[in-house]
Amino acid sequence: MIPRYTRPEMASIWEPQTRFKIWFEIEAHAADALAELGTIPKEAAKTVWAKAKDATFDVARIDEIERETKHDVIAFLTHLAEIVGPEARFVHQGMTSSDVLDTCLNVQLTRAADLLLADLDKVLAALKKRAFEHKMTPTIGRSHGIHAEPVTFGLKLAYAYAEFSRAKERLIAARKEVATCAISGAVGTFAQIDPRVEAHVAKAMGLVPEPISTQVIPRDRHAMYFSTLGVIASSIERIAVEIRHMQRTEVLEAEEFFSEGQKGSSAMPHKRNPVLSENLTGLSRMVRAYVTPALENVVLWHERDISHSSAERMMGPDATVTLDFALVRLAGLIDKLLVYPANMQKNLDRLGGLVHSQRVLLALTQKGASREDAYKLVQRNAMPVWRGEGDFLQLLKKDTEVKKYLSDAEIEEQFDLGYHLKHVDTIFKRVFGES
Repeated sequence: MIPRYTRPEMASIWEPQTRFKIWFEIEAHAADALAELGTIPKEAAKTVWAKAKDATFDVARIDEIERETKHDVIAFLTHLAEIVGPEARFVHQGMTSSDVLDTCLNVQLTRAADLLLADLDKVLAALKKRAFEHKMTPTIGRSHGIHAEPVTFGLKLAYAYAEFSRAKERLIAARKEVATCAISGAVGTFAQIDPRVEAHVAKAMGLVPEPISTQVIPRDRHAMYFSTLGVIASSIERIAVEIRHMQRTEVLEAEEFFSEGQKGSSAMPHKRNPVLSENLTGLSRMVRAYVTPALENVVLWHERDISHSSAERMMGPDATVTLDFALVRLAGLIDKLLVYPANMQKNLDRLGGLVHSQRVLLALTQKGASREDAYKLVQRNAMPVWRGEGDFLQLLKKDTEVKKYLSDAEIEEQFDLGYHLKHVDTIFKRVFGES
C-alpha cells in the first residue's frame, strides 16, 4: 500500500530484506537438517550460517541477477553463493522454489496476523471502555433508518465489541490454519528430500508441517485467511457507517474528535466532516477486494502452476497493511469519539412519544382488545403525530375506544423510558462477562 495508509511495523514484514532473510533461514535450517541426516557435510551447514546469518542481502544485486535468470529464487541463491562461497552448493539440496516461497509467505502471514491480533485488542479495549461509559445513555434505535424503540449508546458499542471478539477468534483460527511449512520437493513427494527436513524447518520457523502438499501448500488455507481479513474489514465498515450516520447534522448524536487547527473543508470553514469513518469505509473496500482472488487462487493446475503468485505478491502486503492501518485508526476513533447524550435525548423525543407505540399495543391486548383492533387504535393515533399534528400520549387519552381498555394512569405507564432499558445489565454480562 501507499505510505499514507501504512504503519512501519507491518510494512517491515513485507520488505525485500525481510523476505530474503526468511528465505535464508529456511535454506539454512534445511541445511542443518540435511547435515544431521548425513546428506551434506556438517561443516558446510555451519559455514552457511557463519557467513550469511548477519548478512545484509543486496536487493539491487538480486534484482540484477533476476533480470537475466527470470527466476527470483535462483537469483537469491546465486547471490547467497556470492556471500557463502563454495559451500553454497549444498544449499537447496532436494528442494524446489515453492518450498521456500510458500513457507516464507506463511511465516509472513503469521507475523502479520500477530500484529492484527494486537490491533484487535486495541479496538476491543476502546469499545469496552466507551461501552461502559455510556451503558445507560439512552438513544433511539432505528430500523430502516427510521425511529423504532429506545436502546442505549452503550449497547451500540457492545454490539461492536461482540462482533470484534468473534473477529479475533476467527483470526486466531485463520493464523493457525495458514501456519504450515512445505519442504517436500518437486510435486510434493519427498523423493529428493527426507520429510524430517521439513519437520525440522517447520519447528525452527514456528510452523507445522503441511500434511500433504503438491508442489505448493494448498491455497484453501490462504483463502480462509484473506476471507477472514475481509470479514474483519466489513465489521470495521459497519461501525464506521454507524458513526457517519450519527454525525449527520440532523442527527449529531456523536462525532469524530476535531483537533485544534483541523480544517474540514477548503471552501466552507464551518465544516466538521466524518473523514476518519469515511476513510475506514474506503479501506474496508480494498481489504475485501482481495477476497475474490484469494478464493480463485485455490484452483491451480495439477500439482502446481503460478497463476496464484502474482496475485499473492500484491494481496499479502496490501491486505494486511491496509487492515492494520484501519484497525489502529478505528481504535483511536472510538477512544476519542465525541458523544452528545443531550442530542440523543432530543432525538428520542422528536416523535412525541411514538417510540412507545408497541407498549401501548401490548397493553391493549392484555386488557382484552384483539391484536388487530389494538393495532388500528394505536396506529390511528400515531399517524397524526408522525405528521407533526399532536402529542401521542394526549391523543391516546382522548380516544374513547382506547379508554375502554386503559385508564389515563395505565396509558402513562406505557411511556416509561426505563422499561426499555431493564435488560441492559443482562446483555452486558453476556457480552463482557461478570466484570
